[in-house]
Amino acid sequence: MTHPTFHDNPIVYHILTDRFCDPAREHGLTRVDGDAIGTFHGGKLAGITRKIEEDWFCALGVNAILISAPYEQIRGWVPGEGGFRHYAYHGYYALDYTLVDARLGTAQDLKNLVDAAHRRGIRVLLDIVLNHPGYPDLDTMHALDIPVLKPGWRDATPATYFDYLDKTSAGFAAWWGPDWVRGDYPGYPAGGGDDLTMLLSGLPDFRTESEACVRLPAFLANKPGSKARDLPGTTVRGYLVEWLTAWVRDFGIDGFRCDSARHVELDAWYALKEAATTALADWKRAHPAEAIDTAPFWMTGEVFGHGIERSDYFDFGFDNLINFQFPAHLARAPDLDTLYRAYAKRLAGRPDHDVLSYVSSHDTRLCDRGSLIAAGTALLLAPGGVLILYGDETARPPGPCTPADPAQATRSDMNWDRIDVDVLAHWRKLGRFRARHVALARGTHACLQKAPHVFARIDACSGDRVVVAPEVRSPVSIPVSGVFAEGERLCDAYSGRHLTVRHGRVDVESSGCVLLESAAAGEARP
Repeated sequence: MTHPTFHDNPIVYHILTDRFCDPAREHGLTRVDGDAIGTFHGGKLAGITRKIEEDWFCALGVNAILISAPYEQIRGWVPGEGGFRHYAYHGYYALDYTLVDARLGTAQDLKNLVDAAHRRGIRVLLDIVLNHPGYPDLDTMHALDIPVLKPGWRDATPATYFDYLDKTSAGFAAWWGPDWVRGDYPGYPAGGGDDLTMLLSGLPDFRTESEACVRLPAFLANKPGSKARDLPGTTVRGYLVEWLTAWVRDFGIDGFRCDSARHVELDAWYALKEAATTALADWKRAHPAEAIDTAPFWMTGEVFGHGIERSDYFDFGFDNLINFQFPAHLARAPDLDTLYRAYAKRLAGRPDHDVLSYVSSHDTRLCDRGSLIAAGTALLLAPGGVLILYGDETARPPGPCTPADPAQATRSDMNWDRIDVDVLAHWRKLGRFRARHVALARGTHACLQKAPHVFARIDACSGDRVVVAPEVRSPVSIPVSGVFAEGERLCDAYSGRHLTVRHGRVDVESSGCVLLESAAAGEARP
């Protein structure tokens, strides 16, 4: 049996590297200091590699791992909403796009991660930011010798932080500079009032729309160890595209999750996609033994609030967009069949339109920890692609936060020593079943029975077909007529039992899901 390709059936596992695994510790992570909310907690790239080698992701059916941006982040912290020290553990405060952040590991660690994933047919995606660099924090300004600090800055607290940063100083010219970013600094252009020119969360905004050629910022030109070089005749956009696609060309990165996508011009995303596609093709030609296949580079976008609809983003480089509306759609739908029918109608047989649905997000909230069995069922049987946030399969509990920034609770440490084995077993069965069946992602949807709910998905292109009962509580007779032939041998992937179609039905003694596939498909399990 030929398994569906990633592009047809993306099953993406989203990791905040710093919060996932430290291979030097059996359980838990090591926080930089006592502030559990916004500090680095000690997760490493090598920790992800260890879990790849232990087949954690294969057991879940995952075909892509999305990791937080590995490039170097600002050195220190800024005041978080509610008074905590907010470090760049999440990868959204870039400092130097050309280096691996030493707090996460080394370039060799990243290579080892990608190689280990590729050997198992798993793609590696990076979470990247084209819209903004990081804030000018106190520690970074000191390390780069940018003269904007006031005496005593080392004594700053979240409450007194801005007392030590001289935002009237001409010294900011030695930082990114007004040709590169908008910002609330002397001599810099101010942020605008629209999505493309605003200062998102007060962050400096890259001038990616500018057609002016720029020189390398002074701090990068003088920064020890940086691989950034002056690129004559290059715009801000050109530098960023060059820096980001170098990760593809050097390591064989398979795709990007593009953060803050609505805040960058569509033309810039298209330029990034074209350059990254070329870079990945070059890497695959140079590393034929390490490449999974010849598939092109893949991009999904974080267009906050976007739903299942097709929009202009798909015409400017995006293969996929994150579906922010799935939790609300799931809550409002009268039943799963109504939701699935609506999604399949939009997505079935449409290679130019796909989404990643999720039940938990690192930017908003975690799914109710007591409902993860039902949530896993709803997500992993949904049409389109799926995005699994780390720990949804283990019932990872929320972490500490402040009332002003509740999203920080979604970024707790992976609960390796407190795994909910029932939740994990459920997600694994559904994930592996999904990985074998492009029909779940791309097929037409048909309700075969309302109570208990039974549906079929059939992909006309590949001929793949499944019949699913999302929830049964006792022995049940499942209709399969029109999907599977009379006398055909089937397998229930949830229970592992083999069945035979008689009179257009199969009798199942199961409690939980029923996941019916041909016996041949079941025997070819990944």
